Amino acid sequence: MITDIVSWIAVGLILATTTTILINRDWRVSLGALALQYLAAFWLVTRHLPFAMGSAKLIAGWMVVAALGMTRLGLTNLEHEEDAFWPRGQWFTAILMGIVALITAGSTPRIEAAIPGLGLPVIAGGILLVGAGVVHLGVTSDLLRVTLGLLTMLAGFEVLYAAVESSILVTGFLAIINLGLGISGSYLLIAGSSPLETEEEI
Repeated sequence: MITDIVSWIAVGLILATTTTILINRDWRVSLGALALQYLAAFWLVTRHLPFAMGSAKLIAGWMVVAALGMTRLGLTNLEHEEDAFWPRGQWFTAILMGIVALITAGSTPRIEAAIPGLGLPVIAGGILLVGAGVVHLGVTSDLLRVTLGLLTMLAGFEVLYAAVESSILVTGFLAIINLGLGISGSYLLIAGSSPLETEEEI
C-alpha cells in the first residue's frame, strides 16, 4: 500500500518536472527538473527491476545532467538565447501538457487491462514521460531542449520496458544510450556555439 502511494507521488513528480522543463526558460531549472525526473523514474523502474539495476539508470541519468550542465555553463555566449517555441506562449505548452495528462488518464486503465501486471503508476509514468518528450520535440528547435526532450522520451520508454524485460544487458545498453545522448547533446552545443565565438573574436 505504501509502495503504491509513493509510486503515485513519483507519477505526480514526473508530471510536475516534465511541465517545468517544457514551460521554463531557464536551463538551470530545466536540468534540475530533469534530475528530479530521473529520481521519479528510478522509483518506478525499481517496481520491476532490482535496486542495483535501477540505481544504474539513476546514476547514468544524473551523469547526463552533470555533463549537459557543465557544457552549458561554459557557453557564456548563449546567455541571451531565446527558445524557439511556436507559439511562444507558455499557456499553449501548458495546454499541451494537459492534453498529455488527459490521454494518460484515459489510456492507463485500458493498457493495464490489456497487459496485466505492469501496474497503473508505472504505465501512467511511462506514458507521461513519452508524451511530454514528444510534445517537447514538437515545440522547440533549441539544441539543449531537443536533448532534454529525447532524454525524457527515452526515460518513459525505459520505465515501460523495465516492466516487461529485466535483462541486465538491455539495462546496460539503455544506460549507454542515455550517456550517448548526453555526450552528443554536449558536443552539438559546443559545435553550435563555435561560429558565434569566431565572429566575436573577429
